[in-house]
Amino acid sequence: MSDAVAFVRRHRVPSALAFDSVAWVSSYFFFAWLRYDSAATDVPWVAVGVAALATVGLYLALATAVRLHQGRAGTGSLEQMMLLGAVTLATGAVVFAVNLAGFWVPRSVPVSATLSALVLMAWARAAWRRLRERDVGQVHAEGASVALLVGAGEAGRELIGSMLRDPQRRWRPVGLLDDDPRKRHLRIRGVPVVGTTDQVEEWVRATDADTVVLALPSASTEVVDRIRAAAVRAGADVKVLPSSTQLLSERVGIRDLRDINITDVLGRNQLDTDVDSIADYLTGRRVLVTGAGGSIGSELCRQIHRFAPAELMMLDRDESALHALQLSIHGRALLDSDEVVLCDIRDAAALDAVFAARRPEVVFHAAALKHLPMLEQYPAEAVKTNVLGTRNVLQASHRHDVEKFVNISTDKAANPSSVLGYSKRIAERMTAEQAYRAQGTYLSVRFGNVLGSRGSVLTSFATQIAEGGPVTVTDPEVTRYFMTIEEACQLVVQAAAIGSAGEALVLDMGEPVRIVDMAQQLIRQSGEEIRIEYTGLREGEKLHEELFADHEPRDHRPEHALVSHVPVPPVTAREVDGLPVSGPREEVVRTLVALCRDEVVPSSTGHYSRT
Repeated sequence: MSDAVAFVRRHRVPSALAFDSVAWVSSYFFFAWLRYDSAATDVPWVAVGVAALATVGLYLALATAVRLHQGRAGTGSLEQMMLLGAVTLATGAVVFAVNLAGFWVPRSVPVSATLSALVLMAWARAAWRRLRERDVGQVHAEGASVALLVGAGEAGRELIGSMLRDPQRRWRPVGLLDDDPRKRHLRIRGVPVVGTTDQVEEWVRATDADTVVLALPSASTEVVDRIRAAAVRAGADVKVLPSSTQLLSERVGIRDLRDINITDVLGRNQLDTDVDSIADYLTGRRVLVTGAGGSIGSELCRQIHRFAPAELMMLDRDESALHALQLSIHGRALLDSDEVVLCDIRDAAALDAVFAARRPEVVFHAAALKHLPMLEQYPAEAVKTNVLGTRNVLQASHRHDVEKFVNISTDKAANPSSVLGYSKRIAERMTAEQAYRAQGTYLSVRFGNVLGSRGSVLTSFATQIAEGGPVTVTDPEVTRYFMTIEEACQLVVQAAAIGSAGEALVLDMGEPVRIVDMAQQLIRQSGEEIRIEYTGLREGEKLHEELFADHEPRDHRPEHALVSHVPVPPVTAREVDGLPVSGPREEVVRTLVALCRDEVVPSSTGHYSRT
C-alpha cells in the first residue's frame, strides 16, 4: 500500500474533513463558472467563495453533531451513506433558503453544488471501502482453503465478508454457485457467481477449490446430499452452515461452519418453531431443570438461559456433567454458584429441601435412566429413578406451588413393550394424575430418538466406523423416528406454553428412518469399506417404534400443525407405592406391566405381548 494511503489511514478524520470541504468548495466554483457560460470574468467569485465557506462551516457543524466523521458508521456502509445524505441535503436546503432571501449567488449554484458534493463524497467513501476490501481479500495465509460457496443469498454474502475479514486469512473464496437466474452476473465483494448447483464438480476442478461450503441454512436434505456427493466426487471437502434453528443469531460467519453430518441428510426438515414468541413465560421466572447434565437437559438449559430467567437451577447427581454444562453456558465453570444443584431425584427429602429453599416456578423434568438393554437387566433401577424419582419431583412441585411442570417422555411409552417404555408410561400417567390435583399446569412431552445424544445410535455407529467395523444393526427392516436435540428442546419449551394440563404433546416427526440407511450413509461419508452385521432385536425392542398408542387420537392439533395433543389416563399414588424396588426381575417387570397396561403381559419367552 502506498505512503499516501497509509497516511490517510493514520489520519482518517482530518482526511475525511478535508476531502468533504474540498468537494463543497470545488462544486461551488465549478457550477458558478458553468452558470455564467464559462465566462470567468463575469462570475462573482467573492460571493461564491463566501457562500462555499459558509456552506462548509454549516456542513461540518451538522456532521460533528451526528458524529459523521468520528466513526458513527463504517466507511462506505449503508448507514453512513444515509447519514451523509441527510447531513448534505439538510445543509444544502438551509443555504438555498438563506440565499433565496438575499440572492447573493445564482439560485442554481447551491442546488447543483449540493448534489455534486454528495456524489463526490459518497463515491470517495465507496471507493475507499472497495480499495480496503480488495487489499484484504488479496492477502491469504499459506495453505488457506480455497472455497467454492453454494448460495449467493444473505448467508453467502455474510460468509464471504467473514472470510475476507478473518485476521488469520484461512479462507479464499473463489466463486459462488446459485440457481437463481437473476444472480448470474452478481459479484459479492469481488467474488463472482460462476454457475449453478448442477455444476459443482465442474467448478471445483476449474477453480481448484478444496472446500465446498453450503451457505444454505434452509436447504432440503435432497439438495444437501446431491451437492455433498458431487463435491466428494471432485475431491473437495464439504462444510455447511447450521440450520436456521441452530444458529445463535441471524448473522453468520466462518465460526458457524461445520462438517456435514447425518442430520443434514436424514430425509426430513427440522420443525419450524418460533420459540421466542411464546417463551416469555420463562423471562424473569425461577426455572429448575432436573437431569440438567444429560443430553436433553443440558441443551434445554442452554436454550432457557437465552430467555433471561430470574434464576436457572440446573439439578443433577453427576458433578462432572454439571461442570461441563456450566462451562458450555458461561465459558467458565467454578461450580461455586447456586445455579448448579447437586441432588439425586431418588432422595425425596433432599429434593424437597431444594424446592423449599429455591421455590421454582417452572420445572422441566428430564432426569431418567434411558438405556433399554440395561433397564431390561435391572428393572428395579427403572422403578427407583423413572417412576419413584418422578413421583418425588411431582410431589415437591405440588407442595411448593410450581406453576408449570413438563415431564419429558419418549415414544417408547406408546404401546410400551420394554421396561423403559413401561416406566416412562407410568411417569406420564403420574404427571396426568398430578395435573388433576395441582393448581399449576402439569403435562408430558413425547418424542422419538434424539440425534447426537449420549448413547444414541449415531454415537455407536461413529465409534464402530472409527474402529474399522463392523457396524452392528439389529435388523435390516428396523425403523426409528429421529429428531435433533435442538428440535426436542424447542418442543419441550413450547409445551409449557401450548399444552393443557394432564395431556401429552407428540411431535409429527415425518416418516420413520431405517437404521440400516443411516449406517450406510455414515459409511459412505467415511469413505471406508465397512461391512454391516445384523444382530437381531434385543429383549423388549420393537421392529418399528410408535408415537401413539392404539387408543390415542393422532390428529388433534389445536395449537400447532405439527404437534398432536393426546389425553393421558391418571394413575393413583397408592398404585405407584406398591411397586417393588428389589426382588426377582420377573416380579418387578410383572408389576410394571400390570400398572402400566393391564392388557399387556410378559410371554413365557421373556418378551412382552398383548393378550
